[in-house]
Amino acid sequence: MIKLRNLEKAVKHGPGQIFLLRRIDLDVATGEFVTVMGPSGAGKSTLLAILGLLDHAWTGEYELFGERVDGLQGKQRAELAKRTVGFVFQQYHLLDSLTVAENLEAPLSYRNMRSSERQALVADTLDRFGIVGKKDLYPAQLSGGQQQLVGVARALIANPKLLLADEPTGNLHSEQGAEIMGLFRELNRQGTTIVQVTHSEANAAYGNRIVRLRDGWLAR
Repeated sequence: MIKLRNLEKAVKHGPGQIFLLRRIDLDVATGEFVTVMGPSGAGKSTLLAILGLLDHAWTGEYELFGERVDGLQGKQRAELAKRTVGFVFQQYHLLDSLTVAENLEAPLSYRNMRSSERQALVADTLDRFGIVGKKDLYPAQLSGGQQQLVGVARALIANPKLLLADEPTGNLHSEQGAEIMGLFRELNRQGTTIVQVTHSEANAAYGNRIVRLRDGWLAR
């Protein structure tokens, strides 16, 4: 599913540059649940942004679902991301002015779908995640755990093949965090490939492989 070869990311710093990622070689197979760990500044979130096609200022080779990402133009990368990738963020990133149902529908508005199809998919997702009773509430009316659950539902509503999660329980208390991680494990059992970034060894235990970064390098 994912193949990285000699991937590097650098940013300008004075007359030179600082490398955020160095010579990354990584494979993730379909159906895996991979955790990326490492200290702050190790390059974890940078790597996740590249995997999610949010960052294109890097060098090396990146193959996703058989397509060479490094050879795609911006619009092509965006289309590939919409078709295949779902993102769960630590900060939820729900739209405050939209209800739960409207937040779920938002990513579908970029697809060539009729309104009736979008509404049916939203209804199915609300039922799947047990949040039908919250559909008319706004994010400010939800607890942190409920907001993150909506964030996960939104990431999955278009049935992505790859779910990327950046510290998905970082703002939750332990019980809420365990609920979200249990949901991830079940999604993985159902076939969703997951790559998560976390500092938590407890969260890492839900996956089946740990990749460690230090100073931009993969630990061997």
